[in-house]
Amino acid sequence: MRYLLPLLFLVALFAMLMLRGYVHNEIAADHRIRPDASTKTVPEHILDGGPVIDARGTGKPTSLDIPKHKLVLTFDDGPDPTWTPKVLDQLKKYHAHGVFFVTGANAARYPDLIKRMVDEGHEVGLHTFNHPDLSYQSHARIDWELAQNQLALEGAAGIRTSLFRPPYSSFADAIDDQNWPVIKYVGSRGYITALDSTDSEDWQRPGIRAIIKNATPKHGRGAIVLMHDSGGDRSQTVAALDTFLPELQGKGYTFVNLTEALNAPSAHTPVTGMDLWKGKAFVFAVQVSEHTTDLLVGGLAVIGVLVFARFGLMLILSFLHARKVRARGFRWGPEVIEPVSVIVPAYNERECIANTVRSLMASDHPIEVLVVDDGSTDGTADIVEAMRLPNVRVIRQPNGGKPSALNNGIRNARYDIVVMMDGDTVFEPSTVRELVQPFGDPRVGAVAGNAKVGNRDSLIGAWQHIEYVMGFNLDRRMYDVLGCMPTIPGAVGAFRRTALERVGGISEDTLAEDTDVTMAMHRDGWRVVYAENARAWTEAPESVQQLWSQRYRWSYGTMQAIWKHRRAVFERGPSGRFGRVGLPLVSLFMVLAPLLAPLIDVFLLYGLVFGPTQKTVVAWLGVLVIQLVCAAYAFRLDRERLTHLVSLPLQQVLYRQLMYVVLLQSWITALTGGRLRWQKLRRTGVVEAPGGIPTQRRGTESKDRRPVA
Repeated sequence: MRYLLPLLFLVALFAMLMLRGYVHNEIAADHRIRPDASTKTVPEHILDGGPVIDARGTGKPTSLDIPKHKLVLTFDDGPDPTWTPKVLDQLKKYHAHGVFFVTGANAARYPDLIKRMVDEGHEVGLHTFNHPDLSYQSHARIDWELAQNQLALEGAAGIRTSLFRPPYSSFADAIDDQNWPVIKYVGSRGYITALDSTDSEDWQRPGIRAIIKNATPKHGRGAIVLMHDSGGDRSQTVAALDTFLPELQGKGYTFVNLTEALNAPSAHTPVTGMDLWKGKAFVFAVQVSEHTTDLLVGGLAVIGVLVFARFGLMLILSFLHARKVRARGFRWGPEVIEPVSVIVPAYNERECIANTVRSLMASDHPIEVLVVDDGSTDGTADIVEAMRLPNVRVIRQPNGGKPSALNNGIRNARYDIVVMMDGDTVFEPSTVRELVQPFGDPRVGAVAGNAKVGNRDSLIGAWQHIEYVMGFNLDRRMYDVLGCMPTIPGAVGAFRRTALERVGGISEDTLAEDTDVTMAMHRDGWRVVYAENARAWTEAPESVQQLWSQRYRWSYGTMQAIWKHRRAVFERGPSGRFGRVGLPLVSLFMVLAPLLAPLIDVFLLYGLVFGPTQKTVVAWLGVLVIQLVCAAYAFRLDRERLTHLVSLPLQQVLYRQLMYVVLLQSWITALTGGRLRWQKLRRTGVVEAPGGIPTQRRGTESKDRRPVA
């Protein structure tokens, strides 16, 4: 289900966007308009005849005039949600009827207006689906345009029509050698072509009196009047109708449907059965695509606000945090010089554990090291014991998971401050000292260190390096200022032992035990702060599969932690403050916003294929520039070289998509009640800390790997 649902969602989204592109004339669109041509092949009686041409059957095409004192008002290019209802209101006001030549695209988007036209006694004619110049099109394309136009009418009002008007048509004497074959072919398909006798030229918006003058026939003649109810501002058309209709009714004119004027049977034929259901299904699909894209546009607006708000908060609050902790004379409190306990939970860490322990031995702060072997089968504990290092103890236990190992270490720790690190991480000599100084403030219960990617020499490592510096550490500065830091990283964090005991130690309830215990600390009233100089170098996943497994666990565990502590929203005191400030921010920026963020890329692709390509690219580049500015500032704060930011654009195209799918899978796992197991990642032991004790290289290590400091 975790794989099937995302796939079905993507297929459905693609189908909806394609349908929207088709309905909005962005797919298979043809905006060419053929210039005037000769009239050698057009019969004289057609050129000199009336505006109605009947080319049905195999006989000679005929043309028909509208009888005197009868006017057939026709409106092209609709329906339009703004102007068509106003036109219908004017016709209803003066008990007049007309003919609406609608495009299939608009009919499918606004089916209620088609239904209203039919219910109020007006006739509907075809104006093709996407309004191309049919003289450029093949017979197959013409058939498609007519069939899709009819399909929209069937779904909207349950009718078919025999009336047709070609796009870009005019008077009968304007028929030429290019569009005459189209009229004959459409006639052979059973349609009557209705041109016009008088053109109001309302599309030019010449003024109300000019529209009325242009639309009025001379000497009491009958006419087909061309107007428009779509395609732009039709306010002058609506206003002109309010004068034109009563004025010509006073002169003895009646406003009738085309078939009424010709004393012919109705142009509408009811449809039933499968044809009706196919039409309804098509209109329903168009409606879904419209609402889906409206929802996506709304989501895009939301994510845009969230992205810019987050960037703004990160930049401002990170600046304030850096200015505070870097100010001359800044101190958390009295200097912490007491020894601390460092707990290293380890499960099958034979590749890394020696590096980890050696880095701790170089610490410039007094420590004891407890390596808790969680039932390793690769001799991890034996490696540590064989090193025979002072103040290093090995605690063996049956495999019980990382929380169990940490709690075992806490029980055996001698000192009041407990530092926790992963078995694949190395510390700099000053890391422990920098990490514990905030405990000089008695209100501090936990401290987050600065976790950094050590193996950044690969592309996927460089991407994670950017993510750690920009995403994690810049976020921690922001959350520190706001007083709601959600996570003490497992790679480098410190806790006051009494604070841990008050919250019940490390919980096994979630897969993100670090986030879980941090939230518990906030709810218990402790401050959780960030120590930027407490740097730890961790080995990041080096394959897509390993990265997937790690982030899947992180995101799912974060959701579990948020759900576990959800009651904080309704509580009072420190717990309520975190619940009403911290939990919404974490949910918004770490769970909801990343879930909506793919909309940026969806609309990028849509814009590149169907929309204004140049504007789309400029908008995307604008977002990228903002991200680059934030990343550069984060790198400057962390004193990192900016050269790694060269891969940032590619990260946005590839790496970010992977994170989207991981988060989506986590959501599906949570919503379907699935369970996720802890998955051990493969390590290589290539990471070393700057200034640490040089690693004694193992003979089994690959020679093409090199540590990155």
